[in-house]
Amino acid sequence: MEKRIDLEKRGRAPNQIKELNLDNCRSTTIVGLTEDYVNLESLSLINVGLTSLKGFPKLANLKKLELSDNRISGGLNLLHGSPKLTHLNLSGNKIKDLDTLEPLKEFKNLKNLDLFNCDVTGIESYRDKVFNLIPSLKFLDGFDCDDKEAEDSEADEDEEGNEEDGHEVDAEGDSEGDDDDDDEVNVEDEEEVDNDDGDEDGDDDEDEVGLKYLAKDEIDEESEGDDFNPDGAGDEDDEPEDEDEDEEAAPRGEKRKASDDGDAGDD
Repeated sequence: MEKRIDLEKRGRAPNQIKELNLDNCRSTTIVGLTEDYVNLESLSLINVGLTSLKGFPKLANLKKLELSDNRISGGLNLLHGSPKLTHLNLSGNKIKDLDTLEPLKEFKNLKNLDLFNCDVTGIESYRDKVFNLIPSLKFLDGFDCDDKEAEDSEADEDEEGNEEDGHEVDAEGDSEGDDDDDDEVNVEDEEEVDNDDGDEDGDDDEDEVGLKYLAKDEIDEESEGDDFNPDGAGDEDDEPEDEDEDEEAAPRGEKRKASDDGDAGDD
């Protein structure tokens, strides 16, 4: 067991170790484990071959102790140096009667005890008697006093813890929701701004349309100005009229000349 302990330490000091697994290390008594492991919280000694707990050290912070599949028949009073013990597994040992379990009633924090495959489980009303013997006990051999499995009960406790965490998450979620609402408001504000810009653009379009109409009117006025020329200078339409007048004037002159010649002949 001492060699196994040194191996599990991995160069650490005893006061730095919180968990220690010595399963299958073969020893009839506790050897090499000392009170220097002041911060040890979990110790596993499964299938070691222990016949007693002689030499078990004072471990003030020990909470979980696994001693299943050994040959322990008594001496549970040697565990009193670990008052914070909450889980104790003695299944598969040589415990035969309730008197052997008597020292466990002093453990005020003991909640989970496993005696599966021990002779004591064959006693009449065994479960009721053990629960009465150890007032702090909640689970015996994996079940509570109402034969409800320990896992379900522990799960319920976990769920309660998760619900509390969930409330915290919801609270944070509300904060995030507020941020989302702010974002939505900002989006709406942006849309309003866009609409305002759109209105301004619309006004610009109207101005452009008005300018087009003004430009068209100016063009029309210029066109009318070209048709209307008070001086008559440069009008092509007037030139044909002058030619017609010249053509009419020529015959008239010829008639006059002929008339004059006629008159002269008469003379």
